[in-house]
Amino acid sequence: MIELKRIRNHVMLWTAITAMIVGTSYSSANSSTRPKANFEQSGTSGPLKSITIHQEVDFKASPQRIYDALLDTKQFSAFSGMQAEINREVGGAFTIFSGHIIGRNLELIPNKRIVQAWRVVDWPEGVYSIAKFELKPQGSGTHLVFDHTGFPEELRDHLAEGWADHYWARLKKYLE
Repeated sequence: MIELKRIRNHVMLWTAITAMIVGTSYSSANSSTRPKANFEQSGTSGPLKSITIHQEVDFKASPQRIYDALLDTKQFSAFSGMQAEINREVGGAFTIFSGHIIGRNLELIPNKRIVQAWRVVDWPEGVYSIAKFELKPQGSGTHLVFDHTGFPEELRDHLAEGWADHYWARLKKYLE
């Protein structure tokens, strides 16, 4: 009975997050130097157009070490060089990169998968993307398969570079 309740809550959370991503439209008026997020398709009143970032990275560390580094407050702060606060439970909130990125853990399968509702703090309230980390053992290391969906198309290059520079490069240096 407890397992069924947990699964039902998990499905409800996924449904709510999907509705936030697909059903929210907004035009950003932010004038910072970062790429601007336009959360409304031009010429339509429908949901925003979204694309995916797909990256695959090999690490010399075990899936457990990577899983722990991504979900442990102290380790995340150490590898990123910035303040982090992470509740490592399903539904738990996180704030990383000194408050620049916030979100919630949607699915956690220890040492195998992390799925997060993920957003930059200056995105419109309630708008989240989905970040999925798949950890696959590869010899004594790990093959990480990463997919990020639900963000505006014009942010793709900026976000892809951010994952490479602020996650993978720093995580490799920290773990290896």
